[in-house]
Amino acid sequence: MDTVTDPSRSEPKLAPVPPDAPLAMPTQSFAGKPWRPTRTRRVHAARILTFGGAALLTVFGTWHMTQVFETAELSTLQWLFRALFAVTFAWIALAATSALAGILLPPRTVPAERRPLSTRTAIVMPIYQEDAAKSAGTLAALGRGLIASGHGDAFEIFILSDSRDVDAWSRETTAFAGLRQALGGEMRAWYRRRRENRGRKAGNVQDFVERWGARYDFMLVLDADSAMSPETVVEMARRMEQDPKLGLLQTLPVLIGGTTPFARLQQFAGRLYGPVVARGVAAWQGEDGNYWGHNAIIRVHAFASSCGLPTLPGRRPFGGNIMSHDFVEAAFLRRAGWAVRLDPDLAGSFEGAPPSLLDASVRDRRWAQGNFQHLAVLGARRLAWPNRVHFLIGVGSYLASPLWLALLTVGLVLTVRANLTLPEYFPDGVQLFPTWPQFDVVRMRWVFAGTMLLLFLPKLIGLAAALVDRVRRRRFGGGPRIMTGAVFEVVLSTLLAPIMMLLQTRHVVSILAGRDSGWMAQQREGQRLRWGDALRAHGTHAAVGIGLTLGVALLQPALVFWLSPVLVGLALAPLLSRWSGDLRAGAKLAALRLLDIPEDREVPETARDAERLGHAFERVAARDMDTLAAKADLVSAHVATLEPTPTGGVDERLSLNRLTASAKIAAASARSQALGWLTLPEREAVLGDASLLTALVSMPASSPSTAAAATELGGARTAEP
Repeated sequence: MDTVTDPSRSEPKLAPVPPDAPLAMPTQSFAGKPWRPTRTRRVHAARILTFGGAALLTVFGTWHMTQVFETAELSTLQWLFRALFAVTFAWIALAATSALAGILLPPRTVPAERRPLSTRTAIVMPIYQEDAAKSAGTLAALGRGLIASGHGDAFEIFILSDSRDVDAWSRETTAFAGLRQALGGEMRAWYRRRRENRGRKAGNVQDFVERWGARYDFMLVLDADSAMSPETVVEMARRMEQDPKLGLLQTLPVLIGGTTPFARLQQFAGRLYGPVVARGVAAWQGEDGNYWGHNAIIRVHAFASSCGLPTLPGRRPFGGNIMSHDFVEAAFLRRAGWAVRLDPDLAGSFEGAPPSLLDASVRDRRWAQGNFQHLAVLGARRLAWPNRVHFLIGVGSYLASPLWLALLTVGLVLTVRANLTLPEYFPDGVQLFPTWPQFDVVRMRWVFAGTMLLLFLPKLIGLAAALVDRVRRRRFGGGPRIMTGAVFEVVLSTLLAPIMMLLQTRHVVSILAGRDSGWMAQQREGQRLRWGDALRAHGTHAAVGIGLTLGVALLQPALVFWLSPVLVGLALAPLLSRWSGDLRAGAKLAALRLLDIPEDREVPETARDAERLGHAFERVAARDMDTLAAKADLVSAHVATLEPTPTGGVDERLSLNRLTASAKIAAASARSQALGWLTLPEREAVLGDASLLTALVSMPASSPSTAAAATELGGARTAEP
């Protein structure tokens, strides 16, 4: 059934939420408890290769950089340049050796016997003002797939809303009614909207665990843009059943469904190189793994007993609720003795990509703040050292940009000084022979070549792995398409990198200045920026690029070639950013099959069903509160999701808003008039009160006088010349 005709018909007698099954989730401290990790020889070897190899490469590369400046005394700037080079080179070396460590990841053996599941899993989707029809379509496709596989009884769907906007709330409840109808009563689906969204997403999940956690063995956490195949979900539940010490199992989500150049670029890079990176990370982290906040299955009682997050002291952005909660939850699970694992072999795990450069930057700003908060958790006792490494890598991923900017700046200053300052040939006064300033150009070229090799090594491994694998090569469309896409991706990523460098540097400065990122709904659909918006966002970047190009061309023309990726990327920043989110440009790339991934050529059945069902839900769900209030069936669907008002501790403001809304509805002569009078808080109060909604929908749409005025106005407009 791919059409939904009447949302009010979806199990009207079923409560919006299941009976309470509370599970305590005590707040954890940073003191911790002792635990005994278990590691294999392969994990030890992978860690030696990753961290030992990166250390050796850094020493080797830094020593050669030291030999580039063949002078008796180094200036302060030269010492600073070396230090910055060592740090940035270490970052590149670590990524390269981590990718190499993937060769030590053993193949996972899957038992031949496939027993029916004996556990119950909640498929949990926290949402915050998302596309409700699309999210409901994703869940309906997954639910129907699980029912068809014979595992419908082992899973329940739970939508956890934190939306504040009344129109978003209206869309959610009516789309949820369509979800229940699509499942046909063969799988339970529940919906809960919190009255107060304390703790953001982490608080949303904690409220779910504390109220219903004892009902479930596991919970599969999805984002609003996540999708998973039923086969993968069943396999994840099986692996949790087979390993009673496994607390969290993370998949590698594949980016799909992108319609803009930026999204397609990310998809292609992630699909081609992502498996190499994931295998390396999985190899060295072993059971001391990490959690990415979605597309993972979690043992509920383990999560409840060890992952109650404390509030960080101080003010935002460093204090308050932990924003990047997933890293901390993984560390706390591991500290309690539970295994946390990434299984890259689990296919059928998908998510969406940010549609443009600026949308990615907005998300990056929030992630950067969350990662900097981890500095307060870094010193927590009894954490596994790989979890501390995860924290440091998270912080380092954002510090890398200002460090790279500092390295470029110091290098340019040294170049300017070398061109404007006359060398001192007799620094010791009276000496027989002059001291010639020396710069080892040949060694510098070798250092540069080695750095570039390490930088691109993960991509080269991923490219080679795709080309030699006949099945994978065919799924990408053949070797020539892979090579063309790889070249295009490298060129575009290189041009976008300096723009991201400046954007992330601004994020770091903003955080250090004490500014909070806030909590905004994510933009998931592409749109081309207006030129004015592009210039406001990137005018400074373009000015820096053009100014640097002119300055370097005057002082050291040979450097223009070496710095061209940075200079061109910055100079074209407004154009590149505008193009990155352009749907028409994305359609042209798709028509040319450029940056295609296997999921573009053969859309996964789950994604195809999700899109079809999402469109069906969109046709019958309310667009906003006004359209909901105009239809009794939509009101009935919405009312079916309302929980009884708590008897004690009712918010006085909510009660007051109900009183004033009731008075306005009683005084109005038509529904349009009442809706026009209601303030936003009053609208929220009406949506939460069945009697007020019923009174509103029973009113005439408009009063006779209003209708007559509208008719007269329309006639007057028609008569105008």
